[in-house]
Amino acid sequence: MKTGIGIPETERKKIADGLSKLLADSYILYLKTHNFHWNVEGPMFNTLHQMFMDQYTELWNALDLIAERIRALGCYAPGSHKKYSQLSSISESEENIPAQKMIEQLLEGHEMVAQTARSVFGVAESGNDEATLDLLTQRLQVHEKTAWMLRALMK
Repeated sequence: MKTGIGIPETERKKIADGLSKLLADSYILYLKTHNFHWNVEGPMFNTLHQMFMDQYTELWNALDLIAERIRALGCYAPGSHKKYSQLSSISESEENIPAQKMIEQLLEGHEMVAQTARSVFGVAESGNDEATLDLLTQRLQVHEKTAWMLRALMK
């Protein structure tokens, strides 16, 4: 059935492609953050364990919002590890790394997700897709704030 939401099909496809990359980056960052939550050690264990749980919970909830926006545009959301690995700009982490490296990798991950979100703005604007623009703005706020907090933790 045709999607008649006022955004031409070519624009919807471009927006959905950008959101698919955002979904992949967010999913890989979610997995990485959950892994670090389970495996963090050291004197900051309790603080980092709780912070990582807050972060992966927020990411988990965002995955559904991003995927549902892709579906609302009339496209299919990617949903496999293989596809996420192909689309994501975030690499998986090594096993058993120190807490400081975890913080550094999560900082880098949140900055990369922010960059991916920012890259979708132009195509969403050209398609007059205010709903996607709103979603992207919300995601940017979360990732930029989280990156700031992780940066502050490393001082």
